[in-house]
Formats: sequence, C-alpha cells, structure tokens
Amino acid sequence: MALDFTVKDIIHKVMAKFIHAFLPGAKKPYNLKAVFQPELDIHGIASKAEVYNIEADPRVIEEGFTAACELIYYLSADGYKIKTPVFNLSIRLPGEYEGAETRLPDGVHPEARLQVSASLRKYIRERVQVEFDGIDQRDGIIAEAVDEHTGQLDEVMTIGNLLTIRGYGLKVEADADHAGQEGLFFDDGATAPVKAEILAVNEPRTLKAIVPASLVVGTDYALKVVTQSSTKGSSGLLKNLREVRSEFKLTAHSA
Repeated sequence: MALDFTVKDIIHKVMAKFIHAFLPGAKKPYNLKAVFQPELDIHGIASKAEVYNIEADPRVIEEGFTAACELIYYLSADGYKIKTPVFNLSIRLPGEYEGAETRLPDGVHPEARLQVSASLRKYIRERVQVEFDGIDQRDGIIAEAVDEHTGQLDEVMTIGNLLTIRGYGLKVEADADHAGQEGLFFDDGATAPVKAEILAVNEPRTLKAIVPASLVVGTDYALKVVTQSSTKGSSGLLKNLREVRSEFKLTAHSA
C-alpha cells in the first residue's frame, strides 16, 4: 500500500517560543523551540484519524500500525533495510577492522540507524508554517540531552557513561542551609529520584553527568535540576531552591 501525502491540501502550523541560547558558540541571545503537542502513543495516533479526515477506522489504523511496527522490528533485526514514507531503517556495524576478524570486538554491538525520509522532510519544509509566540518565561530550561555513548539526542542514556545536557539556568549550587538538596536527578515518576553523583561539567548552559548505575534498564526518566543558582547571570544565590524539569524522557540502557 502506498501512502500519498499530497491528497489533501493541508498547511500545518507549529507554535514556537524564543528560549535563551544554549548551543555552543551561539552568536545571538535566543534559540527557537517548537511548543510540542502532548506525546502520542500508537493508540493516540490512530485516534487522530478523524481530525485529518482519514476515512479508515481508528481501530483498523491502530491494529495495522501495531502489526507493521512489530514486523519492522524483526525484519530490521534480520538485516533487511526498511524504507517507508516516514523513515528509513538499517543496521550499522561500528568500528574499524583488519579484515581477518571472525567476531565483533568486545563491547561492540550492531546499531539501528534511523533516518527521516526525503519525502517527509520535503512535506514538512513545504507544508509547515511557524507562528512566533514570544519569549519563554520559564526560570531555566533543559533543552536537549545527548547520550555520548550512542550519540542519540533526547532518546536514551547509557548507564555508567557520559550524558551531556544543554539548556539555560542549569548550574547546580546551593548554600549551607540547602546543601545536599541540590543536584541533577533522574525521575521515573514512581520511585525516589536518583541523584547524579558525578557532574564532570557544571555550567549555566551545560551539564555533563555520569549516568548513575542504580537506574533500571528499560525505564524512562525525566531529568530534574534542583539548584539555588540565579538565571540572571549574577554570582549570588537565590533565597530558595528552584527546579528545572525536562519535557522529554530518556530510556536507561546498558552499554
């Protein structure tokens, strides 16, 4: 079955807010961040069919989508290169070799390589309008997190390895009255948040932390920064602690 994204003449709108610059080497004071709609699972995606005048029953979409994802899961693991209107998926084998090896080096594993399709990039480029909605007034922002082991952005974190977090107002510090309460925490929403014991870099726009060994593999965690530092650039501390929480969650996995 071929999917045709050109049937309906739809122009999409995405709201965007200015946030304080966080990318290394930024030459202007603000970045632009999309204001995301609520996160959708497969059921949520199927339920939106009527909104876009898609005639197929949402239950059919959900069942078919679920079955297709499961099939893609196994086909990609069997070495097939998957090409869809939305993404292309293939297996990548990292590392450098002499040519006489009979096995992968210790600690090296096959990796999934996922790329957005050219047709989807073209559709978004031509059909999405951005509406500017002023400056984000939150007192600090966690903008992105890069897992240094896999290079993935805002998706996973590797236990025992380095996680780079960028944003605004992130520096972790506290006075004697609040000592021990400050820190970078990993929160699954069900158990007590886990504190990062090692912050290799602790700056207003960048944190580099070792992902704690006590995190549970396969569990999703939000990032939470608790600090008394000021977002105004002054060296003084605030009277009370403030909290900055990520809008995304990271899945803990082993190296």
